[in-house]
Amino acid sequence: MNNNTLNINPAERLSHVSEYYFSRKLKEVAKMNAEGMDIISLAIGSPDMPPSEATIKTLCEVAQQPAAHGYQPTMGIPELRNAMAGFYKRWFNVDLNPETEIQPLIGSKEGILHITLAFVNPGDEVLVPNPGYPTYTSLSKILGAKVVNYDLNENNNWQPDFEALEKTDLSRVKLMWTNYPNMPTGARAERETYERLVDFAIRHNIVVVNDNPYSFILNDQPMSLLQIPRAKECCIELNSMSKSHNMPGWRVGMCATNATFISWILKVKSNIDSGMFRGIQMAAAAAYANDAQWHTTANIETYARRREYAEKIMQTLNCQYDPNQVGMFLWGRIPDDIPCAETLTERVLHEARVFITPGFIFGSKGERYIRISLCAKEEKLRCALERIEKTFRQ
Repeated sequence: MNNNTLNINPAERLSHVSEYYFSRKLKEVAKMNAEGMDIISLAIGSPDMPPSEATIKTLCEVAQQPAAHGYQPTMGIPELRNAMAGFYKRWFNVDLNPETEIQPLIGSKEGILHITLAFVNPGDEVLVPNPGYPTYTSLSKILGAKVVNYDLNENNNWQPDFEALEKTDLSRVKLMWTNYPNMPTGARAERETYERLVDFAIRHNIVVVNDNPYSFILNDQPMSLLQIPRAKECCIELNSMSKSHNMPGWRVGMCATNATFISWILKVKSNIDSGMFRGIQMAAAAAYANDAQWHTTANIETYARRREYAEKIMQTLNCQYDPNQVGMFLWGRIPDDIPCAETLTERVLHEARVFITPGFIFGSKGERYIRISLCAKEEKLRCALERIEKTFRQ
């Protein structure tokens, strides 16, 4: 086969990013599985449980309707927007106008793209947490923004260092990305942090975007940045059904903010896609309507049992972790005598046949940490623990 591509080069923006770590590593894991190694993956945060029965039933019912298969409004159908507004009122006591202050998304990851396009010009700066979700950095770079990292530190409970932020040149900063409850560290949302973020945004004329998909996992006190007075004036909150409602492959998320910001985001989105399938939107609305009935079992009790195995794995690896973490991962600091996190995770992969995540992929502040996903059945976690114990206690 001739693989020549003439004298064609990719766009310069591709030089600023590399292939996503999991995209690259999962190909290696797939090859190992094809060779019969039976790798247990504790790396990806993809819930392995199904959504509620009402969610699946609604999708099937709507898919049978002849009129359900046409294009849908990019702004989302009223049933879904009303359900999203009800979700925020019920769980956070936040009032949102479903017609003007909510924008359904094809997953909240899409929202990171749309928001950046709507607010940031090439050359503008964005504040990105370190450690943090890699997409905040990669999409900013692809779109020509300059990434300015702000460090999160374990001794500050992974909360922003506002004194350091105030000393930063903020003159070209347009957006600040935050993520509480935090991924990858599991740090809880704190009202004081939210209050200081709103104050920071108002004083510096910066839009703060809080990515909030982990509020309901192992957390009995879900919070929203929009609970803070005046937050809606200067802040945007992203939310997702992937984690809280076990719907990662459905690709349903939302952003909530003031009507003006929503109109700008919709202007971008309407030029990129043509709306979600009606069956998915109606099913998502049904999921929001009955989440209280199964939330405790799915998001608290099941993950709590799984977390016990993850903690035992951390202990076996002599890693230190904060037992007060929330979310669907466990974040732990590696022993001082190990050169770097990838040294440990590669040994776990190739000797114990368990795939866990090295923290360096989340930024330099994650280099001494590993992350274990709780998105695996208890029998898989038990088997992973046994393999790691056998490898590291010989």
